[in-house]
Amino acid sequence: MNAIVALCHFCELHGPRTLFCTEVLHAPLPKGAGAGPGPGAQAEEEEGGIQMSGGTCTHSPADGAGAESSSPGPKKSDMCEGCRSLAAGHPGYISHDKETSIKYVSHQHPSHPQLFSIVRQACVRSLSCEVCPGREGPIFFGDEQHGFVFSHTFFIKDSLARGFQRWYSIITIMMDRIYLINSWPFLLGKIRGIIDELQGKALKVFEAEQFGCPQRAQRMNTAFTPFLHQRNGNAARSLTSLTSDDNLWACLHTSFAWLLKACGSRLTEKLLEGAPTEDTLVQMEKLADLEEESESWDNSEAEEGRARPEGAEGRELTKCPTDSSLLSDCDHWQPRKLSVFKSLRHMRQVLGAQAFRMLAWHVLMGNQVIWKSRDPDLVLSAFEVLRTMLPVGCVRITPYSGQYEEAYRCNFLGLSPRVQIPAHVLSSEFAVVVEVHAAARSSLHPAGCEDDQSLSKYEFTVTSGSPVAADRVGPTILNKIEAALTNQNLSVDVVDQCLICLKEEWMNKVKVLFKFTKVDSRPKEDTQKLLSILGASEEDNVKLLKFWMTGLSKTYKSHLMSTVRSPTASEPRN
Repeated sequence: MNAIVALCHFCELHGPRTLFCTEVLHAPLPKGAGAGPGPGAQAEEEEGGIQMSGGTCTHSPADGAGAESSSPGPKKSDMCEGCRSLAAGHPGYISHDKETSIKYVSHQHPSHPQLFSIVRQACVRSLSCEVCPGREGPIFFGDEQHGFVFSHTFFIKDSLARGFQRWYSIITIMMDRIYLINSWPFLLGKIRGIIDELQGKALKVFEAEQFGCPQRAQRMNTAFTPFLHQRNGNAARSLTSLTSDDNLWACLHTSFAWLLKACGSRLTEKLLEGAPTEDTLVQMEKLADLEEESESWDNSEAEEGRARPEGAEGRELTKCPTDSSLLSDCDHWQPRKLSVFKSLRHMRQVLGAQAFRMLAWHVLMGNQVIWKSRDPDLVLSAFEVLRTMLPVGCVRITPYSGQYEEAYRCNFLGLSPRVQIPAHVLSSEFAVVVEVHAAARSSLHPAGCEDDQSLSKYEFTVTSGSPVAADRVGPTILNKIEAALTNQNLSVDVVDQCLICLKEEWMNKVKVLFKFTKVDSRPKEDTQKLLSILGASEEDNVKLLKFWMTGLSKTYKSHLMSTVRSPTASEPRN
């Protein structure tokens, strides 16, 4: 996270001072004794867990013994015990995040002059003008130039201080205002925990000192002395002395480093994809239909249960449907075992380039694809692969049936070899048949394919009443799919993403055509011009767009129709 966390103190002798700060470094620590971390000190937002190992730097990132002249911090003569945390020459603290190679560095002041100025100004404002009512609590302030600050002021008990307390603040400085505001609840809770721990330790020391030597009674019995003389007394006490904790700064380093890491990990950026895709809308509509159907079945069964005569329950148990044709009404089927066909590229290798192109052409055109095989799992895996070329709304599957089903009921049909296909279907140009036979030993498929289910025992024959000529251009999307499948530099996952992008591209063209022809009712001449603009004026592209138009969701169609009807409906009222 691009932020700095600092502990500040209002010294009665020197005013607001920075006691301890933790920053994030991406680059390795500089090798020079007094060199600053440079621009890399401003860390970017990081994600993931943190594995830290505490330690000390081999050099001081802040003002050390040999770097006093070059340090942007105050001089030693301007510092007292109350406004000094680490002793002169102390190397500071550093923790390494092993997952992201980030270093969390803690010292009294930032070494970089610009960061020192930003932290110094935030410190002064947090302990002077930018204070919440009651002088104790959180507050937000800042600007684009000097950064935005979350500040939490608090008091620490001190038996030797005026009013028996000293004023401190923990500040978080960040240039991203929105991120800091969104992190307010998280920072408030965690910083409040750190403050409570500090106040608890200081309270124990305060009570012990008051029990041994009560300061209130002693002060009341002491003669009046000038204020300046009193200030030069025991005004300077370090925080380690007030809390009686010699490991205080190491503990603060651990807390601040965790705070920076955790605050940067809790909020992540997400890509907003806008409106849901047509596939998502269709899936939501199908799910809603299934839920309504399930509710209607439940209601009908409840009514039948109330009117069922005695002895009917035993008879009903014997009427469990076992016909596999019931699967034809459900598109959300699942293979019973691992798919035989793993991908479109795998299917193209098994069928051959020419047979696959014919099959893919019929799939994209919306023609009926019939698979005849004794192995239902082979058919299921083939449909699972082929359906990825179509929008969800264009897929109607009968996985495996004992009789032929008409094309209007399903465009993917799995049949047993015993089922007779009507002659008009075999000779039709709107259907393609893939027959799977047991292969003879002499025609075994080469073993170079990625087939875990031993496809070498099958022989595939692809026939159609309208075979696709080898020199036919075909739809544009088919040519792009084949180009992706033949490019061996693209993995299967990359090909899948390419296929998703292609479907989205052509579904957008379908939406434009639907709006142009069905909603606006434009003439044919204008439609031809639109198809030319869309790059889909060829015959195969036009057929594809018309078929894919049937896959548009009801939600999209009703939305378009409602937007068209609303202006016309309001005209008579005007």
